[in-house]
Amino acid sequence: MATMKRPRLESVKALADYRLQLVFRDGSAYTVSLANSFDKFPGLGPLQDKAAFAKAQIIEGEGWTVEWPELDIQIGADTLWLDARAQNAVDENTRVFAQWRAENRLTLTQAAQALGMTPRTMSAYGTGSRPVPRYVALACKGWEVEHRRQA
Repeated sequence: MATMKRPRLESVKALADYRLQLVFRDGSAYTVSLANSFDKFPGLGPLQDKAAFAKAQIIEGEGWTVEWPELDIQIGADTLWLDARAQNAVDENTRVFAQWRAENRLTLTQAAQALGMTPRTMSAYGTGSRPVPRYVALACKGWEVEHRRQA
C-alpha cells in the first residue's frame, strides 16, 4: 500500500454511536468515533443530533474534509487520519504517540521538535513502518504534563 503525502478521503459513511467509516485514497479504511469530541470541541455540538450527524459527506473529487454543509462544520482529513490511527493503534505505545499528536494537533516537524527527533522518525512512527518505543510514549506523556503546567 502506498503512503499518502497528505491524507485524502475517498469516502465517508456515518454509523451509529457517532462513528464514521472512512476510506482514504491509499485504500486504508478506519472507523473513528467522534463521541468523545463533543466536550473537547464545542463547535461540534450540533452533530450530537443523530439526524444531522448522518449527513456527513465529502466533496466529490476533493476528499480534504468531512463536511456537514447545513451546519457549516468541517473536519480535515488529516485530523481524522490522526484520530483514526490513535483509536485503531495496534499497541499501547503507538496509541499514546498517535493520540498525543492528534490531541495536540502537532505537525511532524512540531512533534519532532518537541521530542528532539527528526520529522522522518515521526513519520515512521505515525505510519507504523517503525514501532514506537516505550520511551517515546513516555516522552509524549511528559510533554503533555509540562505543557499543562505552563497553560
